[in-house]
Amino acid sequence: MREALARTRSIAALGWIEGRIRTLSPGDRIIFFTLAGLVALVALLGLYALEQSLLVSVPAYGGTLTEGEIGSPRFINPLLAISDADRDLSALTYAGLMGLAGDGSLTPVLAESYSVSEGGKQYTFVLRQNAKFSDGTPVTAADVVFTVEKAQDPSLKSPGYANWSGVVAEAVDAHTVRFTLPKPYAPFLEVTTLGILPSRVWRNISDEEFPFSTLETNPMGAGPFVIAGVARDASGLIASVSLAANQYYAPGRPYLNGIRFVFYASSDDLLHALAGGTIGSAYGVPAGREESRLLTAPYARVFGVFWNPSEQKVFAALPVRKALSLAIDRAAIVKTILGGYATAIMGPVPPGGGVKQVPVSSPESPTQTAADILEAAGWKYDGIARIWKNAKATLAGITLKTSNIPELKSVASAVKSDWEKLGIPTTVELYEPGDLNQNVIRPRKYEALLFGEVIGRDQDLYAFWDSQERNDPGLNIALYANKAVDALLESARQDTEGATRAAALQKIEDTVAADYPAAFTHAPDFLYTVPKALGGVALPQITTPADRFASVASWYLVSERVWPFFSGTEHR
Repeated sequence: MREALARTRSIAALGWIEGRIRTLSPGDRIIFFTLAGLVALVALLGLYALEQSLLVSVPAYGGTLTEGEIGSPRFINPLLAISDADRDLSALTYAGLMGLAGDGSLTPVLAESYSVSEGGKQYTFVLRQNAKFSDGTPVTAADVVFTVEKAQDPSLKSPGYANWSGVVAEAVDAHTVRFTLPKPYAPFLEVTTLGILPSRVWRNISDEEFPFSTLETNPMGAGPFVIAGVARDASGLIASVSLAANQYYAPGRPYLNGIRFVFYASSDDLLHALAGGTIGSAYGVPAGREESRLLTAPYARVFGVFWNPSEQKVFAALPVRKALSLAIDRAAIVKTILGGYATAIMGPVPPGGGVKQVPVSSPESPTQTAADILEAAGWKYDGIARIWKNAKATLAGITLKTSNIPELKSVASAVKSDWEKLGIPTTVELYEPGDLNQNVIRPRKYEALLFGEVIGRDQDLYAFWDSQERNDPGLNIALYANKAVDALLESARQDTEGATRAAALQKIEDTVAADYPAAFTHAPDFLYTVPKALGGVALPQITTPADRFASVASWYLVSERVWPFFSGTEHR
């Protein structure tokens, strides 16, 4: 009864309104309906604006990124990758037990969980139940053991051989693998980012045939992307590679539908392609067009001049090393030569890894500061002979050797200028990279060497500064020997406690910097140009350029707007 009365009232109200409208003149009716329409339109627009203000943007599937790169891949295989192009494509098509996250931390990828024994010598990993290779077959513990044993095979000559030397890998069951180390090694989790190969397709391929298998350019991995197409130029080199999203990627399908790599012979060709819009992204070059944006991240490498007291005995004197180091205007090198895309440093640990950097000395007059240090130590300058000398030694000139590449040539020229302001004749000798390594660095045939060291995210400095690494194939190119630092290096390698290891690394940074075994100059920034429309990119500290893909599964070019209570749901 009440509903009937309500309908009657409603109909009566409408009838009254209709009657009132009929009393209006034709002109008034037009005005009335126009105003009513405007009110309705404003109300609808207001409701739409309110809705849009409440909606949030979330990533959605779709879009393809086109990336340019110098060089051409040969081994799309984590066991054999030797070039940046190799490592980039291997990182995208293969996955390890652990992987790098955008914030620089290590996160399980093929592994569901892991545990470490009390002594730090055993690591046990449990694989995800949904971990699959790109053909849909499951990843098993046997695949992990096979991959590690191939890395350990000396006849394969894998770049990862040293990382796995002495490690025993065993399959506990189909989804559990255990590693036993000869001694505790704190950075071991980083080693387990090695991409896993499917044993069933590689098992019967001999070491001799391994590098020539068609699987090298048509990989079957468990990474976020799969190879969808390969194009070669007239000479047979790979000119482009198309990747498609891997539907079986364990953490979840990437948002991007694909990534297309186009390979170029020179940086000029790469810059031209970026400026012209042929490609949308590239690393190592600044933003080339209005539609681009430049991302930067700390590079896990340090550059400096390394002294060799065996070739120039005067470098055994701390005041000489310190004076020559402080004579270098690091701020000018960073600003004028490196375009501001670097950090001036005084110690062996690159920025971005948690260690507090030794403050850079920036005197008003580097030349005068250096001269004061020498004079305070009993050295006197002979302006006619252009030499510094004391009662026991003479510093008559320096030969500085480095690679014949534009950046290092320019830095060497700046160092030469700074030392000559101090009155020390300096000669710069340039070598092609291969020649420098084989005929200068390995036999330690240099007085002063301008060079860069790739430290690694794990900040394991042992190979660079331990006294046992002074001779080839060791990497202690400063021939540095300090028993206290040796002990700290060993401690940092074995201590799995984060705070203890961090303290050891900090002491290494401070002690080495105070000894001046090298005149550290800078740590470069990693430059990555991407389209402005590309979201989800997070760059960690970069060890190799492939690290830029740490968060690639979260990159997106397409987005959609949803209500806030849907924004936290999984869209993969």
